[in-house]
Amino acid sequence: MNYREYHFSKSDLIKNIAAGVMIDAMIAWTFYRSIVAFIVFLPLVWFYLRYRKETLKAARKDELALEFKETLLSVQSALNAGYSVENAFAEGLKDMELLYGNDAMIVKELKIMMRRLRTNERIEKILLELGTRSGIADIVEFAQIFAAAKRSGGNMSGIIRRAASMISDRMEVAREISVQISAKRYESRIMEIVPFGIIVYITLTSPNVAAVIYHNVLGVILMTVCLCIYAIALVISEKIVSIEV
Repeated sequence: MNYREYHFSKSDLIKNIAAGVMIDAMIAWTFYRSIVAFIVFLPLVWFYLRYRKETLKAARKDELALEFKETLLSVQSALNAGYSVENAFAEGLKDMELLYGNDAMIVKELKIMMRRLRTNERIEKILLELGTRSGIADIVEFAQIFAAAKRSGGNMSGIIRRAASMISDRMEVAREISVQISAKRYESRIMEIVPFGIIVYITLTSPNVAAVIYHNVLGVILMTVCLCIYAIALVISEKIVSIEV
């Protein structure tokens, strides 16, 4: 699997297209009360699908990074018990099957590793390929350091211990940041809905206002400006609450 790309399953694709169409309909009704606007904004569905792909891809990479960290801890324990590097990863596979189940990403990757090791492929090459496919900086850095240490005969247990510690520290920092901005993220989600609520409230309680802002050139221009400002605010808020470590 190339973790740098994300592909919807058929069911997920249908669900996300439906969600995108609903968002398009909500925008068209709230800002324009027009079927023409619904058709004009249909390309937004494509942008929504891209956004969902990026969101799900990031979540999958975070999950793989966590599983990889747990694998390194298991491998380190096996190395300390006297196992060779290859057998230590085999022990790591057993532990990950118990911890995450057979469908976990890291379990599938470790099974592939075991099959390739049985064909006499070098473990450092397999790890480097995993780092490239994952696009996760921690795995890439570990694979590079591991390959260099393997060539020079370095202390593999110490290297893996330091790598696991580094990944753990980085993930802990990311978790602390996520906790600190969770309230702001929640506020951001509320603020994304509020403009729709305000417009709906005004148009339902003050029909005269609706007559002014809909179905005339000036109203279309005004609502388009409002929609553009809203879109810019969405982008800025998403940037603020999305912090990479």
